[in-house]
Amino acid sequence: MQGVIKAYDPTAGDGVVVRDTDLAEFELAGDALEGSIFRMLRQGQRVIFDLDEREHATRLRIGSEIDMGTPGFPAAHPGDRQHPQGG
Repeated sequence: MQGVIKAYDPTAGDGVVVRDTDLAEFELAGDALEGSIFRMLRQGQRVIFDLDEREHATRLRIGSEIDMGTPGFPAAHPGDRQHPQGG
């Protein structure tokens, strides 16, 4: 899923991400940044994420322009290799 960081408290590690497709809001899981390149998040930052069993955003990562569906970048073809950070 793709979304935007709505809020993030680096001290507590709490935050909220808004999903692009329906503007649903999800709290960040306690391990949301574990194993990612992120050490901190900023409001408005675009991310790709998964949902855990409690409907909390987890596995936050940055996608390539293709992963994010940025206009002007060609869509990935089924035979293409997947981006190393998922997507």
